[in-house]
Amino acid sequence: MSAPTDVDAYVAGQPEPVRIILDQVRATIHDAVPGLEETIKYAMPTMALDGSSLVHFAAWKHHLSVYPWPAGDDALAPYASGSGTGKIPYVDPFPLDVVRRAVLLLREQRG
Repeated sequence: MSAPTDVDAYVAGQPEPVRIILDQVRATIHDAVPGLEETIKYAMPTMALDGSSLVHFAAWKHHLSVYPWPAGDDALAPYASGSGTGKIPYVDPFPLDVVRRAVLLLREQRG
């Protein structure tokens, strides 16, 4: 299978339950930070602000990973996994508030 060329292709290449979550995550990120540009970097969806990557996310078998994962927020700490990586398990309902909080913090830390 070839690498996706855009976010739509990335989402379409995932199993249906994951596609639903990815669509929700994508909408949540855009709602949190309007005006983001979408692209694929490192073979994963990337949201860019003013031409520079703000956040990447990737679907895995049991979780969604978010890169970079902001430090310094106790509510986000349980999802931290390694340096700069957040892992959010696929649970029902998926914690979109965690994604939103992380993205807003990344934007704030950017300045």
